[in-house]
Amino acid sequence: MSEQQALQDLYPFLHGVKQDADKLHLALLESVRQKALDSVNTKRRFFEDNGDAVVAVAHAMADIYRRDGRLFSMGNGGSSCDAAHIAVEFLHPVTTGRPALTAVNLSADTAMLTAVGNDVGFAHVFVRQVIAQARRGDGLIGISTSGNSENLLAAFRAAKEMGVVTIGLSGDDGGKMARSADVDHCLVVPSNSIHRIQETQVAIYHILWDLTHTLLADERGRLAKGGAT
Repeated sequence: MSEQQALQDLYPFLHGVKQDADKLHLALLESVRQKALDSVNTKRRFFEDNGDAVVAVAHAMADIYRRDGRLFSMGNGGSSCDAAHIAVEFLHPVTTGRPALTAVNLSADTAMLTAVGNDVGFAHVFVRQVIAQARRGDGLIGISTSGNSENLLAAFRAAKEMGVVTIGLSGDDGGKMARSADVDHCLVVPSNSIHRIQETQVAIYHILWDLTHTLLADERGRLAKGGAT
């Protein structure tokens, strides 16, 4: 088969040829199967290879709350939605008996983001909030698919200097985040697919949420009444 014919078979609509409905349906079904399998396999490989690291992060997060600390989350684009998701999981636990734990989504305040982005630069949108709100013993979790977001890295630098526990979720080779001395813990999903990375990151922070509450199980009563004594 010639290269031209192969391309025509793959993209018939570009050559004025209508797609065969039955063939298209079968191709779409196969695409669903392959993407779902790839998603499952990406998660399986990550957790098989990084189980100890995930547990270590859960211990770090539990220690933050034991010290009456707070968790701050940040991300850009789709990862800003993950930052929001992480915050609401801790603030509004869906499992009965688990206390609400303070979490702040730094991606939420559009006035703050646009003011700093416009006046100073987008690289400063998170670091300004960390400097103003965080304190020693708090935690900062940043989500990125590449690990190279400059505004996350800037916030991590400031947080580290302030004594804030820093946690990164990244993908591919981990990027600058995985190599930064300012990030205490970095969980890297080794995939070059943004979708597979994001799907695995959702599973990671859901599991972190569950493990953190499990580690705090003996302190639920105290935490539910407002923090450390």
